[in-house]
Amino acid sequence: MKPKFATAINCIDGRVQVPVTEFIRGNYGIDYVDMITIPGPDKILSENKESSLIELIKRRMLISIEKHGSRIVVIAGHYDCAANPVEEKEHLDQIKEAVKNIKAWNFEVDVYGVWVDKDWNCRK
Repeated sequence: MKPKFATAINCIDGRVQVPVTEFIRGNYGIDYVDMITIPGPDKILSENKESSLIELIKRRMLISIEKHGSRIVVIAGHYDCAANPVEEKEHLDQIKEAVKNIKAWNFEVDVYGVWVDKDWNCRK
């Protein structure tokens, strides 16, 4: 059987890699998670201003989609983010906007947002 892949757009913070991977694998029946990391991705993708970074993310997503068959993309934000030091509510708003912006790229994928809380647990 061919392994199932998903794509995570996640912060570089090492504390969130395992929780996000485990969340995706456990909730979506995924074998492997391709990780695209960048500091504060929820802010970058919600503001939609830094075109060079956004193009970098898109190119990496396409590799995951085209070469690994990824059909699920998750954008994660997290507690205590050094690159995006805002309150949880603002992160949640940014995640929602980032999901909307990623969906506008019109790749054939499902896009979800995930929040990683202070106990390193994930929730949609």
